[in-house]
Amino acid sequence: MQSSATAAELFRHLSTEKSSFYRCIMDVFAAAKRQYRLQLRPDEVFAEASWADSLPTIEEVNSALAQLAEWGNLDSQPDTARVSSLSDFYRARFLYRLSHGGEAVETSLAVFFQTLQRRAELQTVALEDIASRLQALQQLMDHDGTKDGLDVAKAHQVLRDLVGVFNDLAENAQAFMAGVARSLELQRAEASAVIAYKRRLIDYLDRFLSDLVRRSDSISQLIQDLAPRVDAVFLQIAEREARDSAPDGEENQTSEKMRRWQAWGERWKGLRGWFLSTGAEPPQAELLRGRARAAIPQLLGAIATLNDRRSGRSDRSADFRMLAHWFAVCGSDGEAHRMARAAFALHPARHFSLNLQADDEVPASTPWGEAPPLQINPRLREYGEAAPRSPLARVRDRSAERALMAEQLSEESRQIEAARQRLATGHPVRLSELGELDTHAFGLFQSLLGEALAEQAHPDQIVERQTGDGLLKIRMEPLGVATEARIVTPAGVFAGRDHLVTITFMQAPL
Repeated sequence: MQSSATAAELFRHLSTEKSSFYRCIMDVFAAAKRQYRLQLRPDEVFAEASWADSLPTIEEVNSALAQLAEWGNLDSQPDTARVSSLSDFYRARFLYRLSHGGEAVETSLAVFFQTLQRRAELQTVALEDIASRLQALQQLMDHDGTKDGLDVAKAHQVLRDLVGVFNDLAENAQAFMAGVARSLELQRAEASAVIAYKRRLIDYLDRFLSDLVRRSDSISQLIQDLAPRVDAVFLQIAEREARDSAPDGEENQTSEKMRRWQAWGERWKGLRGWFLSTGAEPPQAELLRGRARAAIPQLLGAIATLNDRRSGRSDRSADFRMLAHWFAVCGSDGEAHRMARAAFALHPARHFSLNLQADDEVPASTPWGEAPPLQINPRLREYGEAAPRSPLARVRDRSAERALMAEQLSEESRQIEAARQRLATGHPVRLSELGELDTHAFGLFQSLLGEALAEQAHPDQIVERQTGDGLLKIRMEPLGVATEARIVTPAGVFAGRDHLVTITFMQAPL
């Protein structure tokens, strides 16, 4: 095993000054590894690399290859294939290939960048594949009781495929659940493009949800049908896998068999927990469905925000920036003060009872600049409320105001009762015969007319409606289309089609 110092040397080319230059060279060796090429010469590296900056010289490439070999990323050996003379033999020529540590670094970097660039996918195809693998396993297990018995090799292959498909589904679902809340940075993209993407994403989520609901029940049923017999299948597969273990003794092979059997049991438990409830926890498929369903209103909210921005609405920060611009272009302090009064509503407000004795002497319409000064509690300035520690102020005598209010309410009640007596006769009367109505009687008539017309589906329908308080009942029967009713009120003349109206008391008024 390499030491930590040696392992750190393998990553030095990522942080050095010429890191991009070294990465271009290592990309060539990674590509050669994928193409099953064993070793490369410096001139091949020079020709195949995609240089990020200006084209280097062959000497610079040779120097970089030697440095990478010194760090341990590459292995080198003398190149004797092109030697044609004694001077060529003594000249330094090398072949380079990825070292074991360099290959590990390239593999880790590939996985790292792949993980960063991977987009979470909700795989409906994976659900179909899981269902088909479970059905194939069920068919194989149904032949277990026959003379041919269970085909362990086929069952092993089906379960390996099932585990691979399920791992992809679980990883992508986990990435989706972790990243669905992080929407696009809307201020950095075109609004039309973002809205189109959001709508496609909503359609994508809707399609996945419908497929998940449709297939989850069938997969759950297959898992329940296989559960009583699948443990014996796992034991046979574990025995088959244990045959390839190193021959360290019979006891070690038995323990290896049990370890593999437990590993298959854990995988099955994970698959079962994805589609079936295990105790108090809901299935993972339900959690994924809920997260995907919750993502739809979030996306709709993002689209609504973009639409609001395009329709000309602005947020508070934009308002304050515009206000600051207006203050900056003010020609004098007087204009700035007028701007402040208009922007922040700095109007007289003497009804704020801060100093009770002073407020009694100053009308509410008095400007602040012309009124005597006020004593403001520091707590009021800091917290927006005052909590004086001194005894409470003397309670004002409001008896005169209360008496005036009671008299006004009594007069208003009397006028409303008179309007009821005027209209609620219990006998049919034409609107044209009501004559002149005062303010209270006309207000009561308008409320009754509004409730009745709300029930009318067409102008010729007879309507009968009881008021919400249950005191009155109105019946309206439309008369001829050519008829007209005119009611004179203090606010003007009310005119329209004539009706036969019956207003009746349902109970004695309180």
